[in-house]
Amino acid sequence: MTRARRAAPAPLAAYVLHRWDWSESSLIVDLFTRELGRVVVVAKGAKRPTSQLRPVLLPFQRLQVTLGRGAGDDASAEIQPLRSAEWAGGTPLVGGAALLAGFYLNELLLRLLARHDAHAALFDAYAATLPALADPEGIAQAALRAFELVLLRELGVLPELGTVTATQQPVAAGGAYALHPEAGVVASADGRDAVLDGRTLLALDAALAATDLPALQHACRAPAAALRSVLRALLHYHLGSPVLRTRDLVRDLQRLAGQSR
Repeated sequence: MTRARRAAPAPLAAYVLHRWDWSESSLIVDLFTRELGRVVVVAKGAKRPTSQLRPVLLPFQRLQVTLGRGAGDDASAEIQPLRSAEWAGGTPLVGGAALLAGFYLNELLLRLLARHDAHAALFDAYAATLPALADPEGIAQAALRAFELVLLRELGVLPELGTVTATQQPVAAGGAYALHPEAGVVASADGRDAVLDGRTLLALDAALAATDLPALQHACRAPAAALRSVLRALLHYHLGSPVLRTRDLVRDLQRLAGQSR
């Protein structure tokens, strides 16, 4: 009886989130893929000077990868062998603030995404956000806030921004609101919390519902400071502790820059 030929594994769109040494010649790589979500692979021989994987397995470069498992294998294995990886185009991030922002996105995904939980819309938002990080500060900050909103929505922890959570009444364009991790959208009367106006919340809600990332980035530009404070509180709540290392690094760099003046 002839054994059926096993189908070749389909290529996956991927980005490198993190990598670390596994042996003198190999790497363990945490990948964010569009089709499978986060997967951890072993890249055998990737540290050798002659390896084709060595110049490819870098952060922020879109890749096309294939895993060393066929259709009949367990695709949810904890660590899978990497069969191949090829550069799939794109522009590398420049250094400085853009690079730090990119590592911040990667740390959010590593900390908040479970393995083997696909989020195609989040992958697309990540791919579209990376080029914006090298743009002027206002655009870069709006792009970060938009990505944080998409991430929270994909995780299922972002309340409907166009509705007051407790009463289920529509948000009023002229109203002032706060956003709490447990209470959701609440009317703000005392001003002790970071406040977002109703018009902003409605614009954010509409852009999220339409999966329109450029519109979401545009809606994030005007309330940048308040939105940053609101989303930081939400992310800290769901991250727990310890705090993000990239934020600690940014604070340290800012402190050193102040001391050198």
